Amino acid sequence: MKILVLNCGSSSIKYQFMDVDSEKVLVKGSVERLGNLGPEVDYKRHDGLRVKKVIEGLDHHSGIKFVLEMLQSEENGVIKNLSEINAVGHRVVHGAEKFKESVLITPEVIDMIKECYALAPLHNPANMIGIDACLKALPGIPQIAVFDTAFHSDMPDYAYMYGLPYEQYEKYGIRRYGFHGTSHRYVSDRACKMLEKPASEAKIITCHLGNGGSMAAVKNGKSIDTTMGFTPLEGLLMGTRTGDLDPQIVIYLMETQGLSREEVNDLLNKKSGLLGLYGSSSDMRDIEDQMMAGEPRATLAYNMYCYRLKKYIGAYSAALDGVDAIVFTGGIGEHSPLARRDSMKGLTVFGIEIDLAKNDSIRRGNVIEADISTKDSKVRVLVIPTNEELVIAQDTATIVKSL
Repeated sequence: MKILVLNCGSSSIKYQFMDVDSEKVLVKGSVERLGNLGPEVDYKRHDGLRVKKVIEGLDHHSGIKFVLEMLQSEENGVIKNLSEINAVGHRVVHGAEKFKESVLITPEVIDMIKECYALAPLHNPANMIGIDACLKALPGIPQIAVFDTAFHSDMPDYAYMYGLPYEQYEKYGIRRYGFHGTSHRYVSDRACKMLEKPASEAKIITCHLGNGGSMAAVKNGKSIDTTMGFTPLEGLLMGTRTGDLDPQIVIYLMETQGLSREEVNDLLNKKSGLLGLYGSSSDMRDIEDQMMAGEPRATLAYNMYCYRLKKYIGAYSAALDGVDAIVFTGGIGEHSPLARRDSMKGLTVFGIEIDLAKNDSIRRGNVIEADISTKDSKVRVLVIPTNEELVIAQDTATIVKSL
């Protein structure tokens, strides 16, 4: 079964076209800078052919149309016509409490996704644009929505509730939702296979670390807690986001500096985190280089990043009542031996020990599934490259086969 997987952002489209039965990616790529000058299309075929060009005037609809034309073109394509696309799987960031699993997109589902706009104003509307574009370009082909929040929907109430008056939850849905669900789900499942342990018996801490980052405590195959909350702002220190923050600081910023709601939102989400602390970059590679060179603010940013990770590993080890494995994934989790090493320091009380040579060998240019713990470590420490697109494709195929 051939599935087109789409992840539409506010100004970009990321896509993969794969044969889900063989798990072979036939084509992958992106369309960037939509709505701006110089929109760029990147199209990479499985045999190495690559087309990269700037096409002025592209929006989401015309960008998706161009990708579909490329897929079936005589020179660059992998199919003869669009009927060979069996279904489209769409990443949708927020499903609130409405969606606890992936679903076939219907008019009723579309209305419910739109009802979640207020909870993810930067993401769900963009996801919906991609859905609308595909419904028009591929009429009659099943469209499936796969939600970032769904994996965390089984969290117990004492983990997802905030200490606000209960009516804030009843009336406005204010609670912890969690994100990066497809990634946490994929790597926790892969970890069980590497451990040769059934998910129903496993206790795993997953660390999805990229420009955005979150951790999850996964017990018996289900997420029982996660660091991101009502929005993706809570939890770990991230590239440009603050992570955990005393909420009174927001009021203080507005009162003492006269900042508007929009300015505070911009400060917390786009100007803080590693970027705000270091000052000129949110890229962990730059932070590590400058930290090694002795730059004080880079060192502070790096130490804060690793400390937050270590603190949550300790907390989730307690929440799980023990842990079988800790998994690192995402751009930083997969590529940074330093961040893995230093976030693991001082955790021998939990029986966690990493093999420094194994850890150092897993870095940019050599990222593979690997166990980087010592043979005597009571907890396995794993590096597992994430594959959210495969999860979306598999969910899509499962639903389509049931129709």
